[in-house]
This record gives sequence, C-alpha cells and structure tokens, in this order.
Amino acid sequence: MYCKRISVENFRNIEKCEVEFSPGVNILYGENAQGKTNLLEAIFYSSVCRSFRASNVGEMIKFGEKHTEISLDYRDERRDNNIKIQFIGDKKKIAEKNHLRAEKMSDIVGSFRAVLFCPEHLSLIKDGPSERRNYLDIAISRISQKYIHALQRYNYFLKQRNSLIKSAYHDRATFDATVDLWSERMADEAALISKMRYEFICRISPLVNQSLCRMTGEKEQTELVYRGSAGLSGEEYLDSEKVKQRYVELLSGSHDREIGAGATLWGIHKDDLEIKLNGKNARIFASQGQQRSLALALKLAEGEITREEFGDYPVFLFDDVLSELDETRRDSLLLFDTDKQVIITTCEAGVLDRISAQKRIKVEGGRYFEEN
Repeated sequence: MYCKRISVENFRNIEKCEVEFSPGVNILYGENAQGKTNLLEAIFYSSVCRSFRASNVGEMIKFGEKHTEISLDYRDERRDNNIKIQFIGDKKKIAEKNHLRAEKMSDIVGSFRAVLFCPEHLSLIKDGPSERRNYLDIAISRISQKYIHALQRYNYFLKQRNSLIKSAYHDRATFDATVDLWSERMADEAALISKMRYEFICRISPLVNQSLCRMTGEKEQTELVYRGSAGLSGEEYLDSEKVKQRYVELLSGSHDREIGAGATLWGIHKDDLEIKLNGKNARIFASQGQQRSLALALKLAEGEITREEFGDYPVFLFDDVLSELDETRRDSLLLFDTDKQVIITTCEAGVLDRISAQKRIKVEGGRYFEEN
C-alpha cells in the first residue's frame, strides 16, 4: 500500500496544496512550524479518522476558515482508491471513500492503512495506562471493524452509566432500577474487547521482541502482557462468558463506592498493557534509551501485523524522530525494503545526506516544493 498524493485545503497553516509521493522513502524537510507535521497529520487522519495532536476538529481548521477538506489518493493490493474528509464548522465531519459517502466516520477506518511514529510515542512506555490503551485501540481498529463497533458501543454504555451514577445522589430510585441494565450491556462488550485485546497482544508480542532484538544485537528481550481490569489471568480472557460474568459481578457489587467516586470503577477503560524488558516492568526500570527502543519496536511490529493481515505493509509516517534516536536505532528505523513506503519529516539538514530518498520535498509556510 502507498499514498500516491494528498490534496489539502484550510488545514492548520495549509491554505491549499497538492503533494505527490513516491512508493519508497519520501522526506519532508524545512524549518520548524512550516507545515511538515501538519501534512503528516492530514495523512494519518485519513487512516484512523482521529488526530495525534488535536482533541477536537476546530483545532485543525485554518484560522479564520469554517471548512477543511482532505483528499487522499492511495493504492492498495487491488486498486487505486480515494478518501475524502471534510470538516464543516467545529463539529460536523463528512467522509467519502471512492466518491461514496460513509454513514459514519468509522466506516472508512483502516481502508487506508498508516502507522505513525512521533516524538510523543517515545514516552509511551513511561506514561499512564491510557496511552497504552490508545495504542491498542488504534492498532486493533486498523485491522478490525468488529473491534471499532464494539468499542463504540462500550463507550456509549459507559457514558450512560456514568451519567446515571452522577445523578444517583438526587435520584437513587432511577439508579437502582436501571443500573443493572447498563452494567449487563457494558459487560457484553467488555468481554469481546478483552478477548480481542488479549489475542492481539499474544500476536504482536513476539514481533515486538524480534524488532528489539534486531536493534540491540540480541542483548535485550521484551514481552507484552495484558493486564485486564477483570483481574483474570492469561487465557481466561478467551472465555467470553467467564469474562462477562466477572464484569457483571464487579459492576453489581459496589454501587455505593461508585456513587462516591462519581464514575464507573471497573471495565476495559481501566485495562493496561504491561511491557516487560528483560523480565522487569519497563515502565519502572527502562532507561530513556530503552524506552525509545521499545516504542520504536512497538510501531515496527504494528506494521508487521498489518502486513500479515492484508498482504502488504502500511504507509510508515515518522514525524521528527530521527534527531531523538542514536545511530543504531536510526539505522533500524531506516532499514526499509522497496515494498514499504515511508514519509519522514525532519528539520535537520544533516539528516538529508544520510538518507537515500526517492523524493525530497521542501516545506515553507504551508507550501510544498519538490526537488528536481
């Protein structure tokens, strides 16, 4: 799979542009705050319909404008395709694939597949559980619409249950009459999501280890472990009925405690992914350099999973990370075969001389100039 071109209008500092890419290595270079990351953000949004920088649509619309459009042409294993996304105001979003409007934004997630590695991911190991859950959600959503829909339903039920908990002080009768209904629905979705998370972690863990071993010359080993909030262990998460009943028990057993906390205290929104380095919890024991190696290995393994699932690699997006890596890790990052497309941003002129690229594009003030 590769991105052929992207057209962007009124996105961040980009008034209007059309940029073409080569199937191999592409470099976007220029000074800071010129629009390199903005273009990568637009490409990534076309893949997962969410930003890795903004929490709402309004942040991505060019200042003073009310409409944004992204149009991305890409080639998958079968044909040429187009994805078009429009933001109208700070809330309305419209998506099309091959000129057919999608009912929901999530319907196009995973059509164009891209894996992103940015400076924020270098702290993935040390940050809290929400960062690792986010990693799992994006990675699994890229290969499974079933997971996307289950997660959407779960989040809706969680929102309704939390609202009910918050109103319980003033209306305990309604809470007592309806809370078990929302708990049952949450437990159904939690069982499915737990199973899919556990299966994915079992699948990707050896691939992450392979990438790390390659980077460290077999000196370091890693293992990923699912820490589900149901408190079960290992293969127990494959038994969906058992997981469901466990969540029903947890959600039914401490109503007063949840009312005091003002929120649902159990569920897959409390899960964590433990990353072990040489048998120890990397969140506690990994050095800064080891964190970077692990974060990079997670992203490279994500690409391998996508290739296994669909038969070709995703597009790899690397945003200003070369300066964060030492020579060994940088070499591991740049060992790409001809069947991988890579789009890299950098503001370091010296990096250009060390990378063999099929295309180099200079970025200035939201404009993009291809080198001859």
